[in-house]
Amino acid sequence: MKATFLTDTNAPLIIKEVETPVPADNQVLIKLAYSSLNHRDVWIQKGQYAGPRAGLILGSDGLGTVVGTGRNVDQTWEGKTVIINPSHDWGENPAAFGEQFKILGNPEPGTFAEYIAVDVQYVHEKPTHLTDIEASALPLAGITTYRALFTRAALKAGEQILITGIGAGTALLALQYAIAAGASVYVTSGSEEKIEKAKALGAIDGFNYKEANWFLKAKERTGGFDVVLDSASGKGFGDLIETAKPGGRIVFFGGTNGPIGNIIPNKVYWRNLSILGTTMGTLQEFKDMLAFTAKHHIKPIIDKVYPTLSDAQQAFDYMHEGRQFGKIVLTNV
Repeated sequence: MKATFLTDTNAPLIIKEVETPVPADNQVLIKLAYSSLNHRDVWIQKGQYAGPRAGLILGSDGLGTVVGTGRNVDQTWEGKTVIINPSHDWGENPAAFGEQFKILGNPEPGTFAEYIAVDVQYVHEKPTHLTDIEASALPLAGITTYRALFTRAALKAGEQILITGIGAGTALLALQYAIAAGASVYVTSGSEEKIEKAKALGAIDGFNYKEANWFLKAKERTGGFDVVLDSASGKGFGDLIETAKPGGRIVFFGGTNGPIGNIIPNKVYWRNLSILGTTMGTLQEFKDMLAFTAKHHIKPIIDKVYPTLSDAQQAFDYMHEGRQFGKIVLTNV
């Protein structure tokens, strides 16, 4: 089969012929139709992510048709259109993953290939309200933002939330989930165009983080936020603390801008703020995410679809430039 292969750190992706996997016990074989990029794929290529940095088939999100089953798998899976939960081997503690935890695409062979074999417990039928392309873009962003918003931040109807870096697939899905939950949503971006697009999707207002003291303007205009959702970290993280209401929760799941800095401790403890890390989610949270997505007919925003796996490096470059508004999808041919 054809697969998009990372041979070394910072090396261009190549198309490589590899053996088509054979489903083991409790696994299904999926012929993939579409797969979706996440920032972790780019960071892995650049050697800025934990785990193996070479010899990988990348990709955590995908949709396809079950074309084979291993032993102990119900034969009714054959022919079904499915998506894959990329959060594997979480462990017994719902509060945090265990030592065996891994995310599909590193170290396990990922979805940027024609076929993939996956344990059946991680396979779910495609949500009926989504197109195949939309469904391929849901899993990683869906589980990440669902756990961040509802398990970690405990977001409630009527609360105000600030979502940073609007335009990313996770941020856009978080915007839709928060609105569906009855929250008032505000966003940040370095692009006025992206802020206007977010407002068209239901955000009340947005703030350009390239402007000096943008966080003071946000606090003055809104009175502060009950929840702040961030995926960038970096030196600007301290500015997010300025926007939080007393008792507020700041949840983050990424480090695009590097190590967190610029935090004044007493601004956290005097105001009883909670700073919460989160990564992916449990099997039950993935099921709950699918149910919530279907109930509210939420659809991932798609920015661009590339026609073949051979376009993967072009898609990676486009994502790294940060111009996208929504998910970037590959066609797995």
